[in-house]
Amino acid sequence: MNGHRFKGFPKGDRDVTSVPTRFFSELLPYIDDLAELKLTIYCFWALQQREGDYRYLRLRDFLDDPIFMAGMGSSAAEAERAVRDALARALNRETLLAVDVPTANGSETLYFMNTERGRRAVEALLRGDWQPGSAEHPIRLAPERPNIFALYEKNIGVITPMLSEMLADAERTYPYEWIIEAIRIAVKRNRRNWHYIEATLKRWAQEGKPSQRAAKPTEPEIDPYLRGVYFQRDETD
Repeated sequence: MNGHRFKGFPKGDRDVTSVPTRFFSELLPYIDDLAELKLTIYCFWALQQREGDYRYLRLRDFLDDPIFMAGMGSSAAEAERAVRDALARALNRETLLAVDVPTANGSETLYFMNTERGRRAVEALLRGDWQPGSAEHPIRLAPERPNIFALYEKNIGVITPMLSEMLADAERTYPYEWIIEAIRIAVKRNRRNWHYIEATLKRWAQEGKPSQRAAKPTEPEIDPYLRGVYFQRDETD
């Protein structure tokens, strides 16, 4: 054990990763290597972050993710060896499928999940129906940020079913940073209600979000749940 303590999943968390039920019945009981298990679960998540019909990962997608790699070994060399070994195990188990493609520097291996979508991608690639793109879109794990439902309930009040729909609509309409900033302003001005927050967001959308200016020293305390990386100490309105 490394002493890490999980704080729990926040209420209303809507960020989910789909894992096939057969993973639990036909794979999990037989995976006896922790690195292989971590890598397999990571693949489910990472491939779902990709866009398009043909989704794949490369070795560098694993190696370039510092949070993922931190859990694979105590040193960079040890972590890379663990990833390479886990990839070999997953390929041998046929959880993953691999295709080598030519590159300017030789060749590179593309990894696909052995799902219907992954098999179609491999078949299309082998037929020459598509080629991997050259654009780089790094995928990296990041510390989870609290969702706006948890932020609102912690700092403003109870969420009713109707309010839940309005919050969901705001989440689709406005940038995440705008919403938490509007909540912070409502807390500071003791205007703890959704109408005030929504009016702030609408005004920013219509008139543009004003530049930031220094916060006043009399700024009241904000719930610790909203401190740290989620809020800056300046004021926006």
